[in-house]
Amino acid sequence: MLSTTLRTLRHRWTTLVGSFVALSLGVALIAVMGLALASSQDAPDRGPERFAAAPVVVKGQDTLRVPTPVDHRTQKTRQLAQPRPVPDSTVAKLRGLGTVVQDRSFAVRAEGGPADLVGHPWSTAAFAPYELDAGRAPEAADEVVVSGDWARPGTRLRTGGGTVRVVGTVAGLGFENAVFHTDARAAELSPRSLQLVVDADAAAVREAVRGSEGVRVLTGDARRYADADPDRDSEALTAMNAMFGTAGGVTGFVSVFVVASTFAFAVAQRRREFGLLRTAGATPGQIRRMVLSEALVVGVLASAVGCVLGSYGAPKLAEWAVHERLAPRWFTIGEYTWPYHLAFWTGLFVALCGALAASWRAGRTGPTEALREASVDTRAMTGGRWLVGSVLLATAAVTLVLALVTSPGDLLQRKTYVSRPMLLITAVALLAPVLVGPMARLIAWLPARLPGAGGMLARENAAAGVRRTAAVAAPVLVTVALAGSLLGATATLGEAKATEMRERTAADFVVTAAADTGFDEATLERLRAVPGTQVSASASSAVYVLEDGAALIRSDARAVEPEPLAATARLPLAAGKVSDLDDDSIIVNEEWAEHTVGERVDVWLGDGTRKSLRIAAVMTTGTGDNGAYVTPRNAPTAPIDRVDVRLSDRADPATVAAGLRQAVRASGGEVLTTDAWVRAMRPETNRTTRLGLFMVLGIALLYTGISLANTMVMATSDRVRELAALRLAGATRWQVLRLVGAEALMVVVIGGLLGALAAGLNLAGMWGALGLLSVWTPVEIPWTTLAAVLSACALLAVTSAVASAGLALRRGAMGPAGVRE
Repeated sequence: MLSTTLRTLRHRWTTLVGSFVALSLGVALIAVMGLALASSQDAPDRGPERFAAAPVVVKGQDTLRVPTPVDHRTQKTRQLAQPRPVPDSTVAKLRGLGTVVQDRSFAVRAEGGPADLVGHPWSTAAFAPYELDAGRAPEAADEVVVSGDWARPGTRLRTGGGTVRVVGTVAGLGFENAVFHTDARAAELSPRSLQLVVDADAAAVREAVRGSEGVRVLTGDARRYADADPDRDSEALTAMNAMFGTAGGVTGFVSVFVVASTFAFAVAQRRREFGLLRTAGATPGQIRRMVLSEALVVGVLASAVGCVLGSYGAPKLAEWAVHERLAPRWFTIGEYTWPYHLAFWTGLFVALCGALAASWRAGRTGPTEALREASVDTRAMTGGRWLVGSVLLATAAVTLVLALVTSPGDLLQRKTYVSRPMLLITAVALLAPVLVGPMARLIAWLPARLPGAGGMLARENAAAGVRRTAAVAAPVLVTVALAGSLLGATATLGEAKATEMRERTAADFVVTAAADTGFDEATLERLRAVPGTQVSASASSAVYVLEDGAALIRSDARAVEPEPLAATARLPLAAGKVSDLDDDSIIVNEEWAEHTVGERVDVWLGDGTRKSLRIAAVMTTGTGDNGAYVTPRNAPTAPIDRVDVRLSDRADPATVAAGLRQAVRASGGEVLTTDAWVRAMRPETNRTTRLGLFMVLGIALLYTGISLANTMVMATSDRVRELAALRLAGATRWQVLRLVGAEALMVVVIGGLLGALAAGLNLAGMWGALGLLSVWTPVEIPWTTLAAVLSACALLAVTSAVASAGLALRRGAMGPAGVRE
């Protein structure tokens, strides 16, 4: 059998090359994602940045620590929404030990400047240390020093706090774009100081702060916790793990899906060969061993090549991720071996499984199969395929129903709407042969009735070669289904959140603060004085609740007076009334473990204060952004950052808008209509998630595109006799090529429709979940993306099929009696 196998290799090189390419690229994808995922596990040690030269930093309470009822030694922690400053009594003690410099940080918006400008008092510049490289230090309220080279001394800048003049510059240190004011001006712009630097012995400082709740003394590397974002490395790792984990899961699924399909198709193509071998005396066991031996050889070689390709591809992916700011600057691919083992053995296992399933059918090929000249698939659906496809389809349906009944909100989570399509795509692909015949006849119904036999032949060839059609359509199916499911899910969820925002507000205008310090009292008084308006000022805060004694849950909250809230908002209430909100109560949503009107719930406010509040009203869950509402007294340090304005019956919108803009001119606030505010605040998919999805889809599309061309060449090479027979029957070369192109286009349309079916079912599940959560919004289908994907697949398929058919016709091969031009 080995010698026979070797002699037939030269007649099957196209099939072997196709299997080799599909497997090597699939293994390369798994290796690349495995290396990226492994390299995102550990971050380099980061030292202090803004306070690298500071002797001792004292930081006020910024962390809520709550002991669990079961074990008081175990604490649950959360970052406070409103951190506390160092107590005045403690500051007085510290001043007795040495020089105390109070630190302040606040956002700065300057025309022509970087978007991430942050302001500080000049006295803190020496702690980084920043050094003047031009000009001098600021001395007046309208003078600043900037970092970097985006402005020079003498430049005038328009900021939210007025026009300032640059009097000096310092070299940028890479971690921030700073604007330094005088200490007095910085205190006016940001009255609250949450941390300070003490020039004293660390032991004496610790003794001085003893007894001050939550106050920390930072020295050495611990001073990095005084930086603006000390946990950004761990947050970056979490984001990268999620991104590369998602990408690895999707690309791994696509790789396994395509490789298994390709190997099974490659074996199915050899039906006549197996029939001849059986006629020559080969036993079913010998046929199966031959198929598995070939798969083993191809699997080992292709997996090895794939690992090599992955070692070159992973650094390229890391460079792209850093360039697109999906990964921090320090991210590189490390030296790991387990991703190569995972990729190699996965590729080999999938190749053998794909060949094994087909080899059992090959072993049952009877000798009479060699006498069959027609390529009609009389039994494309085996019992095993029916069983597995039906089980997967039933599993997808049952799990969807259970999720809708028990926890519809889970269907809106990214890990759910990314993973669920895999199950349904596999089920549809396995059951595809059942639908291929009817779909081919439906698609070709009109072309088959046009003059000429081309339409009829294309229809009958696609319907008769069910296995071939399903195999070629598989890459198109997975491509369209993934693009439709993932992009459609994120777009639908974004539109649902926007719908919630639009329905929750009854305001005609929304005024937002320009700085993170919010609106001052004078600006609020001017806004309230605009005639013809009802004004509701609110602040962003948070509340914390310990659920089941084990999980400390943060819920975003808005602090607002109840009467103005009732006039400018339409909260989606399931029970209670907005007017019942007072300083002793809270409005929650149905996600809370305790959400019965009238009950009391223990919460921790945004500054860490513990309080028992009565539930005044309960909102529906929605998409999870409904949060909670408290009165301003329960968020005393939260700055007013938004003002909702509702017009009285006879007020002129243009006049009111002009009055509002005049009221916030000094503070730099922005006045927007409600529709403009919704568009501006519409919770679009964040940049990291969006680029991550496009990375996943881009890699998957590239691989499935290559696999589509590869499978099309394999399928066309198996039809050399059929094409030559058409030439013998009188068809011209161009007629044959047009027929092949039409069949390829029909197969792409079939794959696209099957993929759209899978995507539609997935999006229908999300739509149902949104409806159960009281958010009625249309399903957003990414028509442009799907059209582009389908067009690219059609171009690849038609080009590959026509090119390979053209080469076959040029050779004129038809067995021993070839037909030549």
